[in-house]
Amino acid sequence: MRSARRLAALMLAGIGALGLSGCAAADDARPLIVVSTNILGDVVEEVAGDQAEVITLMKPNADPHSFEISAQQAATLRGADLLVSNGLGLEEGLQQHLDAAATEGVPAFVAGDAIEVLEYSEGDAEGMPDSHFWTDPARMLDVIDALEPVLAEIDGIDDTALEVAVERYRGELQDLDAEMTAAFESIPEERRALVTNHHVFGYLAERFDFEVVGAVIPGGTTLAAPSASDLADLVDAIEQTGVPAIFAESSSPDRLVQALAGEADVHVEVIELFTESLTGADEGAPDYLTMMRVNTERITTGLTR
Repeated sequence: MRSARRLAALMLAGIGALGLSGCAAADDARPLIVVSTNILGDVVEEVAGDQAEVITLMKPNADPHSFEISAQQAATLRGADLLVSNGLGLEEGLQQHLDAAATEGVPAFVAGDAIEVLEYSEGDAEGMPDSHFWTDPARMLDVIDALEPVLAEIDGIDDTALEVAVERYRGELQDLDAEMTAAFESIPEERRALVTNHHVFGYLAERFDFEVVGAVIPGGTTLAAPSASDLADLVDAIEQTGVPAIFAESSSPDRLVQALAGEADVHVEVIELFTESLTGADEGAPDYLTMMRVNTERITTGLTR
């Protein structure tokens, strides 16, 4: 049965019991899991399967740092049986709603609490936690391992079915990790350098032995802006390292990256990656595993040409 808290939240959202959409929501006897970002949403759906109703707040192609939700979505969030978020300062436009739900006693799982967290090493965010852990599939495995017992505690979740789903997905993540390791080993050591819109590759760099040369946007959020000095420093770094490609995120405009490539006194290709958001079904990165495989292929190709 639905909890009283969830039914109250639906009423606050203006979804009356006589409305068709309200009846559909209320008649679903499965537990409700609300997930903040679409990358985590995909992973939760993989392990929870059909045992839960999983609602992801962040739409495809959105920026996790700035996306916002409606009053109806906020009410749904407060009525969840479990709220799953990244934490680590990622959901900047959503944090007030996450805090409000926690105050009202909504059970929460924060993925950032399950991993070994890196800190940004430069820019305005220096010393702050890096929220982009999903670029390292080994850390996503840590998230899955920590999430499983939390899901098992939810009424309506069958432990045996959950265990089967988790083991299956763990195997897929392990396969992904092996594929990424093999692909990146083909990149010459002198070309293992990454420049992107902002600092999103810290975990990938640590896991697969890359150097993060710099980011067009200094810091951990796309809401920051680079100065002329920042751009000049990056031009110098690109010219000194001779990197053949820099990478622009699909969730952020790449005009600054294109301008940076034009300033450097070397040929630099600008390659789009899917880093902070999944896409629609036909847009290249509809799920986490596909996103990581596409990025691996593009990084490898871009740095070995």
